[in-house]
Amino acid sequence: MQSKKRNTKSAKIRKRDKKVTSPSLTREYEMVFERAKGMYIWDADNNKYLDFCASIAVSNIGHSNPDVIKAVTKQIKKGIHVGFADFYAELPVTFLETLFTLTPKKYNTGFLSNSGTEAVEAAYKCARWHTNKKYTIAFEKAFHGRTMGALSMTNSQKVQRERFAPFLPVKHTPYAYCYRCKFGKEKGDCSFECLEAVETKMRSVKKDLASVFVEAVQGEGGYIVPPKKFITGLRKLCNEYDALLCTDEVQSGAFRTGKFLAMEHFNTTADIVALSKAIGGGVPLGVTIANRKIMNWKPGSHANTFGGNLLACAGGIASLNYMKKKKLGKNSEKIGKYMLKELNEMKNENECIGDVRGLGLMIGVEIVKDKKSKKTNRKERTKILCRAYDRGLLLLPAGENVVRFAPPLIITKEQADKGLKIFENSLPKK
Repeated sequence: MQSKKRNTKSAKIRKRDKKVTSPSLTREYEMVFERAKGMYIWDADNNKYLDFCASIAVSNIGHSNPDVIKAVTKQIKKGIHVGFADFYAELPVTFLETLFTLTPKKYNTGFLSNSGTEAVEAAYKCARWHTNKKYTIAFEKAFHGRTMGALSMTNSQKVQRERFAPFLPVKHTPYAYCYRCKFGKEKGDCSFECLEAVETKMRSVKKDLASVFVEAVQGEGGYIVPPKKFITGLRKLCNEYDALLCTDEVQSGAFRTGKFLAMEHFNTTADIVALSKAIGGGVPLGVTIANRKIMNWKPGSHANTFGGNLLACAGGIASLNYMKKKKLGKNSEKIGKYMLKELNEMKNENECIGDVRGLGLMIGVEIVKDKKSKKTNRKERTKILCRAYDRGLLLLPAGENVVRFAPPLIITKEQADKGLKIFENSLPKK
């Protein structure tokens, strides 16, 4: 993404970056990070940006949170790494105990890792081990990570899977994407053919189905919020076909949607949950949780070197406690409702906005060529992001043509208004 901003130090760093960094990374902006605090990021040339992406939904408690800094600083003086797979330590235990105060009571056992894709990988393996079955059902436009188990379920963009086959035994089926229904239905005129398609896939694997993996709100696929009946229907089908329902809450968890888990909006629970991103307060941390009756694999079945890292767990405990103390779930819900209202008003006035959807502060705005045709407009989406960047607002894309709004959950109404105004001014002129 090309910017009109002139920068000198940033340009020199980008030049060095191109010489040594893998070209597989997708850099959306020219910005070179220098420092961050709360809702704001400064680049290497001291340009200041209002952050509406929370560094990919990680900084829910704000950048450089003082509680996390204090906890990590205290721990770094005592020890950094323990090797939790082979030795006991209190901090990882405390982190899991703290986590389980925020989740539904059925979850009481966790496996610690370092990232979202690792948390998903552990969930996938746990489901295979517990059921002793082979197949998994995942969804079109899903993103679960890039390691081979997670990538086998990922179906968001062609480039993510290209040249990596053969994959593990995963069958994909349409997600409940109501704005672009695969079955040609409209809202209010739907028989949930998407659930029928899931059941057809279930029958096709002939009692060899280990799990169904779903994002309660699809993230990278376009911030897609399904109808409640879709999620509850998946729960019912998994019960009927003796399969485990697994949810990827890597992006939607940690109060991003207003609830600690997005699944709570649908009044149901999964058997296995993968979490990461915001739970570490900016320190790499992943966790896979389930009931002990499901996470009952034997010693040696799954382990790692850095899971339960002391600095990550210290940061994680501080992050979770801060979320509770500051009631960030309520703020996410309150500011999210306000932003949805404002964005829907923009939708009514702008032909390029086809759909606005979201839960809490996980909001997607779909950019189209016109409302009638609904044709995706990726090119205009990119221009909007670039114009917003030039005006001091950081946003990220999702899916083919969606702008995602995922600011830190500490956001105030005044900061929301400032960012929304910049976004509105970045839309194409009428």
